[in-house]
Amino acid sequence: MKMIYNEGMPNNSNPESISKVERDPDLFVWFMTLVIASLYAVTLYNQPAVRQLGTLIPFTVLTLTHLILHWQLGKILTSASKTVWYILVQGVLALSISVIGKNLGLSFALFMALLGEAIGLYGLNRRGLLASVYYFLLLVVSLVQLSNWASSVWVLLSTIPIALFVIIYVSLYMRQVEARERAQSLTLELEKANHQLSEYAAQVEDLTIANERQRMARELHDTLSQGLAGLILQLEAADAHLNTNRSNKAQSIIDDAMEQARATLSNARRAIDDLRQPFLDDLDSALRLEIDRFTEATSIPVHFYSDQAPPLPDPVKETLIRAVTESLTNIAHHAEAQNVEVNVGMKGKSLSVTIQDDGVGFDANSIPSGHYGILGIKERVRLVNGSFDIQSDNGRGTMIKIEVPLSPLPEEEDQG
Repeated sequence: MKMIYNEGMPNNSNPESISKVERDPDLFVWFMTLVIASLYAVTLYNQPAVRQLGTLIPFTVLTLTHLILHWQLGKILTSASKTVWYILVQGVLALSISVIGKNLGLSFALFMALLGEAIGLYGLNRRGLLASVYYFLLLVVSLVQLSNWASSVWVLLSTIPIALFVIIYVSLYMRQVEARERAQSLTLELEKANHQLSEYAAQVEDLTIANERQRMARELHDTLSQGLAGLILQLEAADAHLNTNRSNKAQSIIDDAMEQARATLSNARRAIDDLRQPFLDDLDSALRLEIDRFTEATSIPVHFYSDQAPPLPDPVKETLIRAVTESLTNIAHHAEAQNVEVNVGMKGKSLSVTIQDDGVGFDANSIPSGHYGILGIKERVRLVNGSFDIQSDNGRGTMIKIEVPLSPLPEEEDQG
């Protein structure tokens, strides 16, 4: 039976507490059973006195008890004290069987098997060596009982190298088994890790798809939706001027609408092709262009105040322009405002953009579903590590405030 018993193993039957007990009973115990049964038969054949009923019965009972204990070793190992008693009892049984059977070969086989088993149980440590010395001393006693001192000395001298061979062989075998068990454990851990990595990869893929869908939703809203909304406002304004026979004003608005339609188509193609065209280098110029389009389409005056902003990364610039454009579109559709104010200012190491109107307002704590523009602004601001705040109340207008840090974005730091 191939086993290793931890010297510090607790005295309980918890499977985790005996996780280092390696079991491979079949090969060793069956082989040992076959050898002892053969020597048992040889002993009966060569020793007529052992076949006497008074000797045969104890000889057979002791031999069977010795073998049964070997087969029960797996259960005995659950307790350190049981293991110690097992070693003591097996030694006494082997000595008794040897003395009764009067067979040197049987005695040698019994104690060599127990010696190898002791090394397998404990390994080459204090307990393993003590058990080996115990079995070796009992072997000496059995040899003295079965032969004279002179013969015993020669037998012992020949036994020592065999005992050393058994100890070395069992130790090397146990190391091989431990290496195999570690390899199997590592294989299982690698399979588990690979399975977890596969699950993580699937989760990352799902998150990537979700993020890409959100990004495309923002792009479509900020290009097609905003562009079409602006075109509708301009066409409505042109229609109003035509109804009042101001054809020149209507023609001017239509020309501007055609220009915006071309820009919207270009932006849509850019979103579909996942290409980013640079915005105007000057944030103020880009915002003034959006404000002029809004005023031309709605006739709502916009008061624009701006500190000269430093050069901004394209993601920040895009976020601010989209936010102002979306806010102005919402004002045109819902606010019924008479005046709008847009402020761009420095606040420490942050850039602050505020869009405020004097319109009808709304309940900012319960934004109706379907207002994807505000959601898009929030997402864009979050992606550039900024903050978004909206303040509004019925009849008191609306104010949107965005703050964006001017420190480099994470992706730009990586590129640097």
